[in-house]
Amino acid sequence: MKTLAWNIVLILVGSALCAAAVNGILLPQGFLSAGFTGVTLLIHLVSDALPLGLVYFLLNIPLFLVGWKFVGRRFFLYSILGMTILSAALHFVRVPVPVSDPILAGMLAGIINGCGSGLILRSIGSAGGVDILAVILNKKFSVKVGTTSLLFNAGLLLGAALIFSLDMALYTLLFIYVSAQMMNLVVMGLSKRKTMLIVSEHWPEISREILKKDRRGVTILEGKGAYSGEAQHVLYTVISFRDLPQIKKAITGVDPKAFVVVMDTQEVMGRRMGNQPHW
Repeated sequence: MKTLAWNIVLILVGSALCAAAVNGILLPQGFLSAGFTGVTLLIHLVSDALPLGLVYFLLNIPLFLVGWKFVGRRFFLYSILGMTILSAALHFVRVPVPVSDPILAGMLAGIINGCGSGLILRSIGSAGGVDILAVILNKKFSVKVGTTSLLFNAGLLLGAALIFSLDMALYTLLFIYVSAQMMNLVVMGLSKRKTMLIVSEHWPEISREILKKDRRGVTILEGKGAYSGEAQHVLYTVISFRDLPQIKKAITGVDPKAFVVVMDTQEVMGRRMGNQPHW
């Protein structure tokens, strides 16, 4: 019940933020949005015969069939809940945001919408639309969810430029870019991992320091210097981003001349250090 309640809270708060960005900034400014919300706004701007929430709901039906096949039942059921809540939020949540400058409006809308979309994806489900496609590509090909959203909207922006104006399309592009970056930050940024390779003559002491301070695993690789031909021990470890300064300090405390390589690690599988989303 706690898990269910927590996921519902994430979806509710995320949907409210997305709806606030759409109704409070995007519609008054005449911008489009990302993904299926953008398609919904495009249809609404051309013909407002149907409510926003209903159009969004109808557009999602085909993608949900794909989500059932490629992602799983739990994600499917939570996504139905997310789509329903977001559809209702688009209809009822109307918070005016007093921003007149279009550039600032696009940036603020991107921050609010990106946080909302990220919170929804931090749950077990999604809000439907491109989120489903993003999750499928993330699971199958490790494509970032924000990147999928950004690429999908290229066609939407082209349509906006042809139907309305280039200015409106460019403001929308600003919104979409900021939203995608915020979404990546909320979904993956809080669980970012770093990979470290350490070469030092004092590798036993460094290994013990890492084990003591980080309480994570360290793998000892057998290497060989290409120039000297001497055997080398290379320490390999994956740590969380917040622990990086402490581990670097511990290494330099043992051996200031240690050769250390720190690499960004997008995705880690495994019970202890894994950071894959739980879709």
